[in-house]
Amino acid sequence: MKNLKYLNHYPKDIISQIQKLIDDKKLDKYLLNKYKISHDYKNDKALYSYAMDFKNSYLKKSLPLSKVIYDGKINVINDALGLHTIISRVQGGKLKSKNEIRIGTLFKNVPEEFLRMIVVHELAHLKEKEHDKAFYSLCCFMEPNYHQFEFDLRVYLTYMDLYGKLY
Repeated sequence: MKNLKYLNHYPKDIISQIQKLIDDKKLDKYLLNKYKISHDYKNDKALYSYAMDFKNSYLKKSLPLSKVIYDGKINVINDALGLHTIISRVQGGKLKSKNEIRIGTLFKNVPEEFLRMIVVHELAHLKEKEHDKAFYSLCCFMEPNYHQFEFDLRVYLTYMDLYGKLY
């Protein structure tokens, strides 16, 4: 069985099913059957608006977002899919903080469900810092299919490692 690094933590029977799709050269058909087209949020302004719609619907009382951008410096293999940062500065006698979300530019051309999963994940970090039960409960509150989208995104990243971009 090939090294499926994005799927390492899933049960062996699930990994075997994905390996069979790879061996049968049907992984692209699996993905395209579920997720036919790429989203339309191609620039930072559209991404910011998309993220703010989620934030305003589900996290009204959380800290404001100052920036949501695609970041070409995020390497999916070595880093994460997206990053959330809190930048604190002293201005005069006050401490100012800004929340930012950065998403890898790779995700400019993926199905909306994958982008939604990443945005929801990063927004959840505004309230929950750790990847614990409360964090994943919040993710599922904002996106009930969060875990399925995360799995399929990992399958897509596996596809990209093997064959290149699909969308």
